[in-house]
Amino acid sequence: MKYTFLVLLIAFALFSSCEWGVPAKKDSGIFTDTLIYQYKTIEERDTNCGKGKDSACTHAVIQYPEFGEQQKLNDSIEKKLLIMFAMDDKADSSLQAYARNILVKFRDFKKDFPEAKMYFELESHAKVLHQDSGIVAIEVSGYTFQGGAHGASYTGFINWDTKANKEFKLSDILIDNYKDSLTRVAEKIFRKQEMLSDTASLARDYFFTNDKFALNDNFMITPIGLKFLYNQYEIKPYAAGQTELLIPYAQIKPLIRRNTAVAQYVK
Repeated sequence: MKYTFLVLLIAFALFSSCEWGVPAKKDSGIFTDTLIYQYKTIEERDTNCGKGKDSACTHAVIQYPEFGEQQKLNDSIEKKLLIMFAMDDKADSSLQAYARNILVKFRDFKKDFPEAKMYFELESHAKVLHQDSGIVAIEVSGYTFQGGAHGASYTGFINWDTKANKEFKLSDILIDNYKDSLTRVAEKIFRKQEMLSDTASLARDYFFTNDKFALNDNFMITPIGLKFLYNQYEIKPYAAGQTELLIPYAQIKPLIRRNTAVAQYVK
């Protein structure tokens, strides 16, 4: 009797540990979502790093998802990572070359400034934030320091249309001539978020062209709205950091195209 009870108890515990009908995620980094992917890591460390895993040395670490049988998506991720901190519009040919060139640049720097105590670093990643029917949302972000007064950071997004096998543009999910209406809604949210009145000037504290509010093209499709992100120096001084702006679908419902992947979020 005790043995039967123990077996039933173990079986119940095993059953309870899994969600019904939801595939379990594996610790290996392979996920059974809409598209299957596995995270890859590229790491390069200079000889000044020693044997320890400390970060106080010149190094480059790039982590990204690699999707099975999705070459166009994989190429888009790689391109985004390569151009994120590219100077003079010259990107490296591969992520491996990109990581190695951080070390090359540092060694060249040390030849010119042998007494300098600083080190170079690059830490970049692409991360799958969510997958839904027809959409894969990926954040691409990172930080680098390659000399100068301070480092640079960046965050961007890839909104992938799995049915069309291409990246979503705003024109794919919003109706024609959406821009003015979307901007009006966004500006109201922005001013409230920044604690500005409807008539307050944007000239003093912001970098908008002609001191007029405008959205950029850096957005992510989320289940609750379109999230726009302005990076450092884009609309504010470096010290102000990044600025996020979420536009709920409820406020732009008339602008959303029907029969698109985004329409599933609109109620």
